Amino acid sequence: MNKILLKIDGREVEAGEGMTILEAARKVGIVIPTLCHHEKLEPYGACRICTVEAEIRGSTKLVAACLYPVEQDLIVRTRSERVDKIRRMILELLLAHAPEARQLQDLAKEYGADKDRFEKEPSFCILCGLCVRYCAEVKKKNAVGFVNRGAGREISFIPEIASKECWKCKECFPLCPTEALQAAYVFTEALVSLTSFQA
Repeated sequence: MNKILLKIDGREVEAGEGMTILEAARKVGIVIPTLCHHEKLEPYGACRICTVEAEIRGSTKLVAACLYPVEQDLIVRTRSERVDKIRRMILELLLAHAPEARQLQDLAKEYGADKDRFEKEPSFCILCGLCVRYCAEVKKKNAVGFVNRGAGREISFIPEIASKECWKCKECFPLCPTEALQAAYVFTEALVSLTSFQA
């Protein structure tokens, strides 16, 4: 495997071909926050909280660290005024949907995000897709999926599958960045709906 040299926050890092910025940073202990990333899943890039500045041959752009592949002589800044501003805005938007989520609150504190900036529309779900992707990619069950599009998009357990598979699994619950209780609540609602339908 070819070795690639890049700089992350001024530090020279050796990475393997095909690695992402996030993988290269984690390899040397540099922290880049993520909400939709999991090492067992294909990179997804939904939350964009891992946005960093990537500079190559004098040109700088904002990229998702979990998706962007390393390249020779790449210069990465994981914290800058621009990066922090983007993360702050993302957190403020997410907190409107999941205001009580501890992980979001911790990040909001770190980045100075105003949890009350936007009107609350609590859905408890930030559409990170971890539960959907874990169930499909790791468990191969497809018991939970996305429904609707745009502003109406949400996750929903598929009652016919969930009623058979989820009680004995529940592996997606702790993955939820807005806490497992929310995922359990959605799951319970799906089962109640199934019971009502069958009655």
